[in-house]
Order: sequence, then structure tokens, then C-alpha cells
Amino acid sequence: MNKKKSLIIGSGVLGAYLACELLKNKHEVIVTSRQKRKKYINYDYLKIKDRVDFKRLNVLKKNEIKKIIEKYNPKYIFYFAGQSSLTKSYLRKKETYESHFVGTKNFLEVIKKKKLKIKFFKANSGYIFKPHKGIIKLNCNLSSSKNPYIMSQKKVFKLIKQYKKLNLLVYNLIFLQIESPLRSKDFFIKKVCFHAKNKKKITVGNIETYRDYSWAPEIAKSIFCIAQSSSQDTILSSGNGISGREILKIAYKQNKLNYKNFYETKKKFYRKNEDNILIGSKNNTRLLIKKCRLKLNTYGPKLIKKMYKMT
Repeated sequence: MNKKKSLIIGSGVLGAYLACELLKNKHEVIVTSRQKRKKYINYDYLKIKDRVDFKRLNVLKKNEIKKIIEKYNPKYIFYFAGQSSLTKSYLRKKETYESHFVGTKNFLEVIKKKKLKIKFFKANSGYIFKPHKGIIKLNCNLSSSKNPYIMSQKKVFKLIKQYKKLNLLVYNLIFLQIESPLRSKDFFIKKVCFHAKNKKKITVGNIETYRDYSWAPEIAKSIFCIAQSSSQDTILSSGNGISGREILKIAYKQNKLNYKNFYETKKKFYRKNEDNILIGSKNNTRLLIKKCRLKLNTYGPKLIKKMYKMT
């Protein structure tokens, strides 16, 4: 019997964990990246590199998209590519816009023209929403932020909805912060845990903001579950918030240190016009439990302690 084929666009952290989950469920997995590399560190870490078919793909070229779809005839496409840094997007405006909006649009045009019944999922950010009392839902107003990353993702969010009206099987997957040991050391929690473990002082921005952090392997299971069900736009998050200050306190406490002696804040690391609280609604997690009987259990202090041990 032929295996179901899943195409993951982008070879980053979330794609690696999703590839792992798909392989567990007997899928053939094809992962694309802009450059075909000799090393895929995330996939080596998860011990799945030899079980994944890696291909080079320029998402700005529709002819390449058409060829890879024709070759593999995937049942699912997960578009996880794109410049993902809010800060770097100011310096890489064109790359940010093209990698998210133009690349997605090219895929959708190919799928529409060929009348394909492929389920297409686009990763998007909770930052596109303006929270109501710190909470985001799918019916929240969109953010008025001029950040290039957020603006690009808002356009993609609307684009997916437009193509859905044309009866394409296209969906937005909305994520907040996703953490794992594969994160680079410039991501906040990984950076804090590294400094705490090595008894080093750390310079940070605003530590009074509350964010919703989830654990990547659990999010990957959620994505797989959503894809198998009667899919819809979905926010995947723990529904629980934790402040930057709490993260510092918990991480340094693991090394029996008082965080107050090990950090300083600098205004240059503050993000412009950011919301103090940005947490996914509990209704989002209830929907996940109802549809998939799946609960995200790793968040808050438990997530910080786990990351500390694995850093």
C-alpha cells in the first residue's frame, strides 16, 4: 500500500518535529529548503535525517513548485518557510514579504490551476491579532502593527481565506511562541537557560510582558491531528502565559541563584509598540481536546525547567 505523502516547505525547527511525527504515522516526508545542504542538524538531532527526502525549492518560482507537486503528488503541504524574526524583518523587508506572501500565493495559484485536492496549511503568527484583554481568538481584530513580518503574515492570513472561498482545502495554523532544545541561543528562553546554567549575567529587554509558550513536540502532534480531522483555521497554543521576569526567576533558581543578581535591562532591546500580554484563548485548547483528545501539557514553569535540563 502506498504511503501518504507530506510535503514540508522549510527545514526549520517546527518542520523537523512535524517530520518526526509524520514518520511515526507512516507518512513519506519530503522537506524543501532554499539551499540543499549537506547538514540538517535538526533532523540529525531527532535521528530522522536518513528517513526524509530533502529537496531544493525556490518558492518564488512557480515552475519549481509545479514540478515538485507533480513528482510527489502529496496529500498534505505544510508551508513553514519564511523569515521568522520580528526584529530582522525591518532589515529584510523584501525577503520577509516574498518568503511568506509571494511563496504562499505561488503555491495556491498552482493548486487552483490544477484543481488539486491537497490540504494546504500555512504557519502564521499570533502577533497578527490585536488581543482583547491580552487574549487572542480567531475573531479578534487584526493588529495595526507596521512591523514587516506582521504585515506580511496578515496578508497571508487574508489570502488563505480568499482561496478557501474558491473551495480550496487551505487553512491557517496560528502559533504563538514554540520552544524546544533545537532553538538557537538567541531565542529568549534558550538564552536565559544557557546563561543561568553557566552562572552568567544576561542583558534583556522588557521582562514584564506575558507570553504563551508551547513545547514543539506537542505542537507537532497537534498539527498532525488537525490535518487528519475536518480541518479549519486553528490557533495552537497552551492558553497559559508567563512573564519574562518569571522565566528569569525559574531558570536561575535551577542553579540555586537569585536572578536579581544576574540580569540588566536595556531599552534598545524593547520591541516597539508590543502588547504587554499576548496569550491564546482557553477556547482554542478546548477545541483541540474535543477534536483530537489532545492536551498541551508542557508550558509555564514546567517548560522552563525542561528547557534548562536540555540546554
